[in-house]
Amino acid sequence: MIPLTMARTGETATIRKISGRDEVRQHLAELGFVVGGDVTVVNEIAGNLILQVKESRIALDKGMANRIMI
Repeated sequence: MIPLTMARTGETATIRKISGRDEVRQHLAELGFVVGGDVTVVNEIAGNLILQVKESRIALDKGMANRIMI
């Protein structure tokens, strides 16, 4: 497993694990980041990621993206 921040632009990966406090995991789940779900890296700007999850595009900072393991 590697953190989502290591994925390349255009790469689609399956979420294997989400770490962090319960509130953090719950927040990410509400945004669509769930174990077993697919996420695509649309763009990276200064370490922050623009991600495609289901039908939504979401921006995550590097700290949050590092909690998502693929």
